Amino acid sequence: MTSAAAFHKGIYKIGLVRRLDQWLDATPHPPLAIEITPDSIAAARWSRTGGLDNFAVQPLPRGAIVPSAVEVNVVNSSAVRSVITSVCRQLKTREEEAALLLPDPVIRVFVQHFEEFPRKSEEALPMLRWKLKKSVPFEADETVLSYMLQSPCESGVDVVTGLARLRIIREYEGLAEGVGLLPGVILSSSLAALSLLSTQHATLLARISGAALTTAIVREGVLCGYRSTELPAYGPQLTPQMLLEEIFPLAAYYQDTWHDGIQSVLLAGLGDRLQEFIPPLEAEFHCRVRSLSGSVLSEGRIRENAHSLADRELDGLLGWSLHRD
Repeated sequence: MTSAAAFHKGIYKIGLVRRLDQWLDATPHPPLAIEITPDSIAAARWSRTGGLDNFAVQPLPRGAIVPSAVEVNVVNSSAVRSVITSVCRQLKTREEEAALLLPDPVIRVFVQHFEEFPRKSEEALPMLRWKLKKSVPFEADETVLSYMLQSPCESGVDVVTGLARLRIIREYEGLAEGVGLLPGVILSSSLAALSLLSTQHATLLARISGAALTTAIVREGVLCGYRSTELPAYGPQLTPQMLLEEIFPLAAYYQDTWHDGIQSVLLAGLGDRLQEFIPPLEAEFHCRVRSLSGSVLSEGRIRENAHSLADRELDGLLGWSLHRD
């Protein structure tokens, strides 16, 4: 399978998809998925009935992977190969198809509105490449592009588009192929995690992984906004005010475009610092602020044997698991 084909399987869907979960249900779901972050590599295998069979996670040496949409990502290839080999050995993988959940900075995601949009992909893809060529730091002929259509706030259609640089995608495919796997679906980790936000009101997700922050807003299963940025500081140096300043542009856009307020905020990636951030965000948004993993566990929407994924904040794998049932 080519990189373009695997990437298209990750998000591509002809026709109108009114909800994210409809798109994820339609995406092929191999029983093995691998989530790669700057800090670790994790893999999980599901049974034919959708239950979690087993999972493994192993830390990466600092700086072994540096997520980027443009530059080389796998900086310490021998260390990364060693870790992915160890993880796959624990799951006893063989020559089989796998989903790759990649760091968010690798795949640029846009939500755009069109009054009219081509029904045929051979017309839609060139239009999207032309419209987004100034929004990505690489040439159109180096790009793999994938999209889906969803319900807009008013007339027309909204298009969710994912773009990535082909040679960056090939770095991650090469890691999987090096342990005998066939990359069948390629997706960013936060896009996979968005199925955890299936609520009836506007929910803002702020998810931190390394130095990257992904902010997304979902209402009634529709992706209303998505933004991935690099934090000015992370770890102990990150303050609630810094996080608020990074979140605010997307929240303001949503309020202006959808004429609605944020009614729930979910945070991920803050670890034991979570409680420091809850009061300032609740004061700003005037709504409840919780951890993503905590909300998923409290709502009872995942099988008990998948609780271990939530405990380890493996959000991408956890979101992917909801569509194994």
